[in-house]
Amino acid sequence: MREGQNAVIHRADYRPPAFWIDSVELCFDLDPVKTRVLNRMRLRRNPDQPAQALRLDGEELNLARVLVNGQGTSFKLEDSQLILENLPEGNAPFELEVFTTCAPAKNTKLMGLYVSNDSFFTQCEAEGFRRITYFLDRPDVMASYNVTLRADKAAYPVLLSNGNLVEQGDLDGGRHFARWVDPHRKPCYLFALVAGKLVAREQRITTASGADHLLQVYVRPGDLDKTEHAMNSLMASIAWDEGRFKLPLDLERFMIVATSDFNMGAMENKGLNIFNTKYVLASQATATDTDYANIESVVGHEYFHNWTGNRVTCRDWFQLSLKEGLTVFRDQEFSQDLAGEASARAVRRIEDVRVLRTAQFPEDAGPMAHPVRPDQYLEINNFYTVTIYEKGAEVVRMMQTLVAGEGDPLGRAGFARGMALYFERHDGQAVTCDDFAQAIADANPGSPLARLLPQFKRWYSQAGTPRLKARSHWDAATGTYSLALSQSCTPTPGQPHKDPFVIPVRLGLLDAEGRQISDGLHVLTEDSDTLTMSGLAGEPVPSILRGFTAPVILEYDYTDAQLLILLAHDTDPFNRWEAAQRLAIHRALHFIRSGEHVELDAPFVEAMRAVLRHPTLDSAFKDLVLTLPSETYLAEQLDEVDPQRIHAVREAMRMGLATALRHDWEWVYEQNKDTGAYRPDSRSAGRRALAGMALTHLCLAARTSGDPVWPGKTLQRFKDAGNMTDRFNALAALVACGHELAAPALASFHALFKNEALVLDKWFALQAGAPDHGGNILPVVKQLMQHPDFNLRNPNRARSLIFSYCSANPGGFHRRDAAGYVFWCERVMELDAINPQVAARLARALDRWKKLADPYRGAAREAIARVAAKPDLSRDVREVVTRALAD
Repeated sequence: MREGQNAVIHRADYRPPAFWIDSVELCFDLDPVKTRVLNRMRLRRNPDQPAQALRLDGEELNLARVLVNGQGTSFKLEDSQLILENLPEGNAPFELEVFTTCAPAKNTKLMGLYVSNDSFFTQCEAEGFRRITYFLDRPDVMASYNVTLRADKAAYPVLLSNGNLVEQGDLDGGRHFARWVDPHRKPCYLFALVAGKLVAREQRITTASGADHLLQVYVRPGDLDKTEHAMNSLMASIAWDEGRFKLPLDLERFMIVATSDFNMGAMENKGLNIFNTKYVLASQATATDTDYANIESVVGHEYFHNWTGNRVTCRDWFQLSLKEGLTVFRDQEFSQDLAGEASARAVRRIEDVRVLRTAQFPEDAGPMAHPVRPDQYLEINNFYTVTIYEKGAEVVRMMQTLVAGEGDPLGRAGFARGMALYFERHDGQAVTCDDFAQAIADANPGSPLARLLPQFKRWYSQAGTPRLKARSHWDAATGTYSLALSQSCTPTPGQPHKDPFVIPVRLGLLDAEGRQISDGLHVLTEDSDTLTMSGLAGEPVPSILRGFTAPVILEYDYTDAQLLILLAHDTDPFNRWEAAQRLAIHRALHFIRSGEHVELDAPFVEAMRAVLRHPTLDSAFKDLVLTLPSETYLAEQLDEVDPQRIHAVREAMRMGLATALRHDWEWVYEQNKDTGAYRPDSRSAGRRALAGMALTHLCLAARTSGDPVWPGKTLQRFKDAGNMTDRFNALAALVACGHELAAPALASFHALFKNEALVLDKWFALQAGAPDHGGNILPVVKQLMQHPDFNLRNPNRARSLIFSYCSANPGGFHRRDAAGYVFWCERVMELDAINPQVAARLARALDRWKKLADPYRGAAREAIARVAAKPDLSRDVREVVTRALAD
């Protein structure tokens, strides 16, 4: 599938492998400087493919021996492949032995086998196994694995791999071994090994099916007290998957291991999940409510991959969303179900949509736009994107919506039937997105999904975010209301024309007093359609796209009066929040375009006050409503972007809410500041979030008035806090308002948590992402890069400082003097020499440079071109910058 290191890979060129690998015996002699890997494989020719040479992938390996059926054989090394031509004829199996060495301690890419904090870890997805041994490194080659690990017992007392531990013991010279056998066939990207000085929290459980299992969470000594929440999340995930989808845990044991050096959030290796410490370690003293929620979500996500990704995997990497989009949907449903009550579920849904809108919609509109199932790539690591994950999840969610029926209004039962058929057909196979969609449709033969499946699958093949336009007409004489819906999708790279999508639109109508008149689902399949309702007493207010039933941009010319009705009365929480967002966006865009002084009008302020003072609304929901649209999201509403103007307007609107609602914020803080003994549940977390928001606004108001009371109270809150959420919220409030008390608070925070790596990541990120007052943030970032605790080689630390500035602080990054772009350029090239995956993600901070107004646009292009001109640039970064510069 790859010829040369810079070849573009096309989905249309997929061919099954010329050989199958049935079984693999791996023996590792682990040494940081020189690890020896003996790989014995049992192969056979694929009778459905023409006879040809065997081409095994390998990178940065030292080849010592190749044997076929125990005998030496000729071979070639070419373009990072081991090529064998003189192999046994026919379809009879044969044995291939490959002996190689590698240097894990020098592996800064953190792909393949590497060393972190004196322990061994692996990361093989997508193409990391070839950095361990020569292999058919592709997901459709599934084999059984028998793995033996040997190492110094004192240095590496814990030896882990996939599956079940079948044998262990001591060896001569203070060494020991462990042999692991995985009972399930798997592709090599799911292989894992871990070796080091680790300790484990253990829990034995009996699942609903009556089977007993051992659960283990491995961490470095000293971190064991921070693993309770991860273990509880794992147990909840196992129970939920068995209850919701009848999918049981299929291994004797299930292990999670945490490491601080990891390119991703976590990896679902069969039975041995390797996690970034960020998504495992939590205590109330060191982790925020957001951290707790993220751990629950990511632990669930990786466990759910045990079936959606491991038991059934991808035929090729173009099908990546088969496992990722589906599993994101499953972890979203898991988090919503655990949240419980309707308001908490709605908050989770809103949070998911915010990610989609602020990250995926811009991706759809930028140079890296690609379908949920891409047609080509240069470097597969660049396609672990929000389109594959988050938009992919929305495609799955639409499937569930479209199989809803009588007695199953949400489609949960119909979707569960489809999942059952999917596993009945494909368990143990490597399949495609088409196979999954077909199973869901076939299990629900009378559903809109089954009827519209060929057209629905355009969501997999067409890039871009569809625009759903709605226009209404009211005929008072006849009491008839009509709503015209139309869809369009702008061209994306390689796709100048888009055919109509299948767009499920949940629609409600409210009367002038906010009472619901109707609610239902309409499926738009043509370029346009018109809905008509008659017999109405007055013109209704439409609540369109309730629950965000499709990943589209809704265009409807709502009046302020209509939005105020929706905000006050809509029974759909998502559209209630959306009404507040639209009210804020209308005002922000007016001030940005007009250049007028920002002054918030009374109706908007009173609407926000009504939300804050509402007696029954959930605190977390109030926090979301009062959070203004992000600078990134506002930028996407404009044809030409002046980042400094957007930043100034948003900050002025925040200040306006702070001062106009000062007494309300004081009341809100007093009502929400005390949450009792710490619990990370949704209700308590929502109250802490709203109290933190109140502190921020009170400190902002104090900046205008010069009143020292609330900054002083905030500092005291910082000192007295009994949990990280309250402490960090107070610190963030001081930093956000630029108060002189922020500096001593930051110093105190560092002194308290200087030995807590994840907490220091927050400390770095807070300063890099702070509002930019007169261009002061970039000098702070540069100074922090010289801090003794900063380490560019650690992905978490690099993300906490550099990404927080370049990717998450547009007001600070997009400087008129282009200094931010120069900094970005230097960091991309510096990181590329260490870890191309991390560098490529940073490179995407300037994806949307073409929307920038001058002088930003020209300076950004110059910075991208400077990176592109670097001769030894990695394939990862070269693909990003080349596509960014393309016309």
